[in-house]
Amino acid sequence: MTDNAAPSAGPLVTGSEIARMAGVTRAAVSNWRRRYDDFPAPAGGAANSPLYALTEVQAWLEKQRKGQEVSPEVELWQSMRAAYGEQMLTGLADVAGLLAGEDAPGPPDDVAARVRELTRTEASVDVVNGLTERFLDSARRSGSDQVTPERVLRAVCHFAPGLPDGATVFDPACGIGVLLLSVAVGTGTNCCGQEADADSARFAQLRADLLGRSGVRIVAEDSLRADQWPDLKADLVVCDPPAGVTEWGREELLLDARWELGTPSKAEGELAWLQHAYAHTAPGGRVLMVMPASVAYRKAGRRIRAELVRRGIVDQVVALPPGTATSHALPVHLWCLRRPEKTGTAATNRAVRMIDLTDNSPDGSLEPRADQVVDVPLIELLDDTVDLTPGSHLRARHRDYPGEYAALREELVEQIRSLAALVPELAPGGGPGSLDGATTSVADLARAGLVAYDGPETVSASDQLDTDYLQGFLRSSVNARRSTSASGTYRLDGRGSRIPRMGIDEQRRYGSAFRSLFAFEEGMRRVDELSRQLAEIARDGLATGALAPEK
Repeated sequence: MTDNAAPSAGPLVTGSEIARMAGVTRAAVSNWRRRYDDFPAPAGGAANSPLYALTEVQAWLEKQRKGQEVSPEVELWQSMRAAYGEQMLTGLADVAGLLAGEDAPGPPDDVAARVRELTRTEASVDVVNGLTERFLDSARRSGSDQVTPERVLRAVCHFAPGLPDGATVFDPACGIGVLLLSVAVGTGTNCCGQEADADSARFAQLRADLLGRSGVRIVAEDSLRADQWPDLKADLVVCDPPAGVTEWGREELLLDARWELGTPSKAEGELAWLQHAYAHTAPGGRVLMVMPASVAYRKAGRRIRAELVRRGIVDQVVALPPGTATSHALPVHLWCLRRPEKTGTAATNRAVRMIDLTDNSPDGSLEPRADQVVDVPLIELLDDTVDLTPGSHLRARHRDYPGEYAALREELVEQIRSLAALVPELAPGGGPGSLDGATTSVADLARAGLVAYDGPETVSASDQLDTDYLQGFLRSSVNARRSTSASGTYRLDGRGSRIPRMGIDEQRRYGSAFRSLFAFEEGMRRVDELSRQLAEIARDGLATGALAPEK
């Protein structure tokens, strides 16, 4: 609920909120606005997203009894649920076929009767749009990957290039056609789609027909195994391919001509879809692929990524905000490719634009700030990994190499200087085994209430037992062997360990030495980590020109 109009207007609601109040779809609310002259006028917002006074909406719903009665749209959806269960795509295709006058077996009589009743007051296109919207909302709320998430759809449309009249757009995994029909909005645009699920393909075609989109043709079959558009060359290919599918047909497609950039491995099905899309791109045409972030750096796809970069095919890679894909929490990238105008010509673009929007809200602006964009020369990408993750390159470009190097160097020097002071002065003792005579087990100490357990650590619970002394002996190699089984398995259990019996003053003397050793070991670990970080930033800084040797 929003309240951004004049105070006199009171609380304002969107069309979506009205739909939830009345138990209908947003399309039904749009129909009410057109059909009823007394529907409340907008009290705020913009032309494309009007806001309405809540009190006026509630009064109108009460008058129309739409807040108390189940709407015909809801009744239709409920009857379809009862008839089709989880096969709602079949139901959608049957209803769309009935609305389009298709000469084929239609929905059950109960569903058909409700459809006919609804079309007495609503246009067929509004009915099918309402059902489509309800299906999309249901699929997205359940986290289903049957449909392209709304935020991904918005991102693809945002980054899609402008299309001339008569352009051809292709989606080889089009589902029910939402992405394809949303991107292809130009006058006279020709839309071609293919979808493995026959019901989805049938519904997508019927919906396009009902919408009056005469230039749309969608066919059913698996695009990779049975390409129904072998000669198609599109101006724009968009695709939200199946992710994480290993059984995509590699064995039967090993010698396929589409793999001009390299044969994808079994685990790289997304790169098979990418090459299929690229194979159907006309010279100068574009490809927009929705990709899991891992495709940008996985070892198995390095060779194909290298070819994409070397030939200048990758135009830009966009890391979308977290939460863009509603079906999972994993990052999503948008790969934007371009086929050269002439075969065999050298790459015209000498850099790949990297855009990192991962700091943005998923519903926020898709226009990147200056610090979210970097153009990376092709030569810098062609290393051992060919990492196309935007964040990796943005961090390198905007990193304060001199400041980080100076701070790390200072900390390392100070850490090394302090290490010598941590090494305890130790004198000769009584010899190996001299402390084995009078010992006690940790189990006995526990029974006496002298020790406690702080997570995995055994600590003193008495003034008569020094914790550093206790832990020093517990970490000795002798007690480590006592915690190792005959099979060689180490058990994190010190109850069987034994420690020498000493007075508290003697314990503290040993404890002080053990404490110094603990601090020394921790300091050495920190030195090791600092050394690694310092070497990495020095090497990268020198290689990028951010650092230079002193003269």
